[in-house]
Amino acid sequence: MIICPFCAFNNKEGVFFCEECARPLGGGEASATLPTRRLNNGSDSATVHATWGTARFDANAQIVMHIRDSAEAITLKPDNTTLVGRYDSSSTQRPDVDLTPYGALENGVSRVHAAIYRNDETDTLTLVDMGSANGTHLNGQRLMPDQPRVLRDGDEIRLGKLVTHIYFKT
Repeated sequence: MIICPFCAFNNKEGVFFCEECARPLGGGEASATLPTRRLNNGSDSATVHATWGTARFDANAQIVMHIRDSAEAITLKPDNTTLVGRYDSSSTQRPDVDLTPYGALENGVSRVHAAIYRNDETDTLTLVDMGSANGTHLNGQRLMPDQPRVLRDGDEIRLGKLVTHIYFKT
């Protein structure tokens, strides 16, 4: 028996590579290159997942906002301009999407934090930070105030510390 120095498997006499780990066992042929192991074609472990969703937003589509740590989602059909923020009785401006019930005040969401603009010509949505106190992040990148960024299906938006995921529903 030849014991593999790498995995301690007991191999039959005369083999050049370990029958368990396929490493060379020494001898004249040990320096030869190992053949590539064929993988099962039905293997799902290497499946590629798209990291970017579609930017196309049809005329009749809706936005579904899943707020982290919340059981219920917000579903809305955006207008040309949809303001996102928190309600404050002392303010004259009211957001179209009020995040107050989701801990907006505690998480640093401004009264008018961000806007979602709908462009019917290109069938897209853009997200714009409205000069918020604690910033707006799209997929981890902080947005510059008043600079539109294309919104895609599956994007993560962070308003202050409030995290939400956006999905397009047709």
